[in-house]
Amino acid sequence: MKPKKSILLLIILMIFAFISILIGISFGSVDIPIAQLGHAFLTCKSHSSLMCTIIFHLRLPRTLCAFTTGGLLALSGSLMQTLLKNPLADPYVLGISGGGAVASLIAILLGLGFGYLSFYSFVGCFLSMALVIAFVHQSRANSSSLRLLLTGVVVATGWSALISFILTISPDHNLRGMLFWLMGDLSYAHFSFWELGILLMGLLASLALAKQLNILSRGNWVAQSLGVNTKHLEFILYVISSLLTSVAVSLAGCIGFVGLIVPHMLRLLGSSDHRFVIPGSVLLGGALLTIADTVARSVIAPVQLPVGIVTALIGVPAFLILLKKG
Repeated sequence: MKPKKSILLLIILMIFAFISILIGISFGSVDIPIAQLGHAFLTCKSHSSLMCTIIFHLRLPRTLCAFTTGGLLALSGSLMQTLLKNPLADPYVLGISGGGAVASLIAILLGLGFGYLSFYSFVGCFLSMALVIAFVHQSRANSSSLRLLLTGVVVATGWSALISFILTISPDHNLRGMLFWLMGDLSYAHFSFWELGILLMGLLASLALAKQLNILSRGNWVAQSLGVNTKHLEFILYVISSLLTSVAVSLAGCIGFVGLIVPHMLRLLGSSDHRFVIPGSVLLGGALLTIADTVARSVIAPVQLPVGIVTALIGVPAFLILLKKG
């Protein structure tokens, strides 16, 4: 893809991302016309009203959470597919989310409260990441990406067994909250700028590695012959993608398909250049999850669906269409 076309597509994605945020703020159980949002942002500084409360205390924080989570998952998915050289790789394939899920379910089971659920989830994800790294680094094999994939799948299976055990022994009044969290839910998400900061740092770090990622995508032997330290690069990719996934899971639970389909959608536009795919993933992933969350809390309002259901309903046909297009 020519540089001018890539820049044009990135501008279009920026506009789409901005429109998705406006949609997220405007629509819900109580609709606020988009034309009135500008007036609301100007007048709410001087006085408070029901509309101001809806916008600044409910809609805007949740919309920013959705956009940040979508960007984290999509960026992590694009890095993971390059790392594992597998088009079916997503942020959860190496068991990172499983550790966060187990920690969160234990916290819910023990009644530790939803207010600290993000912290417990992040700790669980971090422990799972450390566990995978410990097993992988015991090997000196050249096929480190294959060993990483196998280790991650085994660890993920173990976490899945623990999740099933926790759900089996949990009392009925805890099951609803547990299932909502496992399906991906933004109802209890609390936006703070440190998650957005992690996303920006991950984006900048990934862009700095973009040229090496373009070479790595051609294969380890080609990358090594061109002077790329593949083991070092793969380790950095794993740490970055795992950190991004951990933050996303701590925000909203396990939301599927965003990290899987967004990189494919961008490559379908005609470029596998990571200098385009990386920022495009953040913009498109954030926009798609923001729209999906708006649908989840609006389609049968005031009842709110877990956003993971909506992303799955969108992701399955979208991925089948991508497969049909090759």
